[in-house]
Amino acid sequence: MPPVVEQSVKARLVNDAPHPRIVSVMLRYDGSDPLALRMVFPAEVSLDDSEVVWAFARDLAESGLTEPAGDGDVHVWPCGRAQTVFEFRAPEGVALVQFDNASLRRFLRSTYSVVPAGKEADHLDVEQHIGSLIV
Repeated sequence: MPPVVEQSVKARLVNDAPHPRIVSVMLRYDGSDPLALRMVFPAEVSLDDSEVVWAFARDLAESGLTEPAGDGDVHVWPCGRAQTVFEFRAPEGVALVQFDNASLRRFLRSTYSVVPAGKEADHLDVEQHIGSLIV
């Protein structure tokens, strides 16, 4: 069983309210899915009272720490020297979430100890993925 890295971090929901809402977000990386990382948001911030999970490329999070990155549903960009903003787009609307760079970098370092950058293909179980498509 490949290792899983999880780290709970604080994030700020960016909106037009006078004070940002702080939430705990679980960052998750599973070595059996080496290209992706997941952000798990608590049910309290969802429209249907269930946790919200966003999955996207680990490289996107890394790139977004230093320059704007992304297309489609997830965009990431640096916000000053100490924060990074993630923009999540869904049919229901757009969410902007701001993270401290230190916690994101710590999490990414942990994921690279499980699967080093550039070595993701060595950890892919292609037969399992093909099997899941056929069934």
